[in-house]
Amino acid sequence: MRLAILALILAVPRSPQKAQQPASLQTASQRTSPAESAKTGNSTAASVSPAAVEAPEEPPVQLDKAARDSIHELITRFRRDPQRVPLPSDNQIAMGGKTVAAGTQVNGPVAAAGGPLHVYGTVNGDAIAIGSDVIVHAGGRVTGNAVSALGSVTLVGGTVQGEMRQLGGGLGDVPRNAATPESRIGATRHAVALSSSWLLILILIGIGVLVFANSYLEGVVESLEGRFGRSFWAGIAAQLALAPALALLIVALAVTVLGILLIPFAIVAFVLAVVGLITLGFLAVARITGESVAPGRRGHAHGVALRAIVVGVVLYMGLWVLASAFTWAPMVGTVLRGIAVAITWVAATVGLGAAVLSRGGTRRPSAPLATAAAVNDVPWQTPTPVTGIIAARRPTPASSQRER
Repeated sequence: MRLAILALILAVPRSPQKAQQPASLQTASQRTSPAESAKTGNSTAASVSPAAVEAPEEPPVQLDKAARDSIHELITRFRRDPQRVPLPSDNQIAMGGKTVAAGTQVNGPVAAAGGPLHVYGTVNGDAIAIGSDVIVHAGGRVTGNAVSALGSVTLVGGTVQGEMRQLGGGLGDVPRNAATPESRIGATRHAVALSSSWLLILILIGIGVLVFANSYLEGVVESLEGRFGRSFWAGIAAQLALAPALALLIVALAVTVLGILLIPFAIVAFVLAVVGLITLGFLAVARITGESVAPGRRGHAHGVALRAIVVGVVLYMGLWVLASAFTWAPMVGTVLRGIAVAITWVAATVGLGAAVLSRGGTRRPSAPLATAAAVNDVPWQTPTPVTGIIAARRPTPASSQRER
């Protein structure tokens, strides 16, 4: 019903001044005598132009309550539009149309709703029509922007120094993230869901490594045990060498035409190899951490390793989940996130160093040299003495000298 009433309002003639100007010209011609009109001829018509005739002030269209409610709803939608211009207060918006008379200056913004905005004078600012047109007649001037929502901007000899905009379509339909920013509770829920998802993904990757690449994981774990410092510095060196190694690989491939074609595939393979080494090393660190926190020797070896990996991953990724839970408190969340970043970086660096030193788990640390075999004293010993038989003793230098 409201839209129908608004359509009837918009159907009112938009430029009644144009129809009234010829009437004023006719009145002026009736005041002159026929003889004078014959003498002047066309000179009178040439001297009087529509621009020289001041348009009479038009009374605004009377709107009922339903029409006003519809127009107020349209104004509200215009205020939410991303391409809007500042509007005056609702009580300063001319309902049913407005006319800026010739020879007058009005400070903007000037707005009309439900009827056209005719500009014969000067508007120092923006001229806005909501649900109707902005018409700038000859002699009229708008120093700002001329904006029409669900209408048009028409120049009939006038000038607009700013932009001319015509807004249509879904007026006020803006994306949700631009219209209403996400609340702190929603942001916290999203962050917790994201960190929890990464925790589950790492656990699934750990299970896959235990099933399909357990020997490589064991190699990284053995390389890591007892050599934390060496693995840490090796990880830092590996991080610093990643960019030069990739650049050297690209240069080496760019020498030949076939190598140039293989550069994209080489880059992808290089990135996947680095990510694989980091993941393998991180899982090794998580396993050692889990074995230290929750030691358990009972059960199958794979079950013990799986439990250790799950505990370690939960400990490291739990820091991220905890930091995400405090997204609603920016300061606390930032501090916890910094702690999580530092601990995770150390674990990933140590794991990367161990993976590099063990060549991806294929190289095991060398076993310690076997200790020299103990001297076999069997020839100098006799079985346990039997009753009546004295066991022989191993001769010593002192006893031999004594015998001499």
